[in-house]
Amino acid sequence: MAKTWLITGAARGLGLQIARAALAAGDNVVATARNADAARQALGDTDGRVLAQALDVTDPAAPQRVVDAALARFGRIDVLVNNAGYGHLGIFEESTEEEVRQQLETNVLGLMRMTRAVLPAMRRQRAGHVVNMSSIGGIVPFDSCTLYGMSKFAVEGFSGNLTRDVAPFGIRVTAVEPGFFRTDFLDPASVRFTASRIDDYAAAHATETAYRAHSHQQPGDPVKLGQAIVRLVEANEPPTHLALGSDAVGFVATELRRRLAELERWQALSVSTDHADLARHAAPGAPSR
Repeated sequence: MAKTWLITGAARGLGLQIARAALAAGDNVVATARNADAARQALGDTDGRVLAQALDVTDPAAPQRVVDAALARFGRIDVLVNNAGYGHLGIFEESTEEEVRQQLETNVLGLMRMTRAVLPAMRRQRAGHVVNMSSIGGIVPFDSCTLYGMSKFAVEGFSGNLTRDVAPFGIRVTAVEPGFFRTDFLDPASVRFTASRIDDYAAAHATETAYRAHSHQQPGDPVKLGQAIVRLVEANEPPTHLALGSDAVGFVATELRRRLAELERWQALSVSTDHADLARHAAPGAPSR
C-alpha cells in the first residue's frame, strides 16, 4: 500500500529530493513550503499524488491546518519529515537575542509543533515514522556554529526522548544527521551570518569565508540522500540515529571516541559523587546498562 509522506521545506534542497524519492517509490507526498506554488512547480504533475501546502512552521496554527488538509486528501499520514529550517552561523557573543530566538523558533519549536500536530493521527493508526532532519552539527561542535548547533543538539535530544513516548503506539522516530551535502544551505539566500563584530574574535571571522567557499563543493549527493530516506522508512527496525555521508560517519566516530576517552579519564571523579546507598535509588525510566 502506498504511504503518505508529509515533508516540510519541500520546495528545494534536501526536502525536495526526499519528496522526489518518495514519489519515485510510488507514494503520496504532502509537500509544504512557505510558497506552496514553489513546491508544486518543483514536483510537477504526478497524477494527484502531490498535495502542495503553504506552511510557516513559526506560525503556531499552521501545522494543524496542513495536517487536516493531508488527512482530508489522503486519509492518513505515514511519514513526517521535519526538514524545514535554516542555519545561523557566527560567534555566540556577537549574536543578538532575536537571532537566537529565530533560530530556535524555526529549527526546534517549529519542528515540535509539526510533530505535535501529526502524532494524534499516527496514534490512531498505531503506526508512523517521524524523521527529524538533524545535522552532524547536532553531534559534533563546529567553528562559528553555536546557534545552529544548539538547535540541532535540541533536535537530537527531542528525537531520542520522543522515541520512548511513542514506541508503544508503533510510531518510530529517527534523527537523521547529514554531513555536508551539495545544496544551497551555505548560499547567501539560505544561511544567515551574524552581522556584528567584536575585534577579539577576528581570527574566528575567517571561518565565514571558509564556509562560503565550501558552498556547492560539499561531498554529499542530495539525490542519494533522498533515496536513503526512503530505504530508512522501509526498514523493519529503523535506527534512532542515522548519519548520512562519509564525512558524517567519520565525524561521529571521532566524537564518540573522544567522548569515551574523556569519560574514562574523569571516571574516578564522576563516580565519587554517588550516594552511599545508591543501589536503592535507581532513576525511573533510565536506560538499562
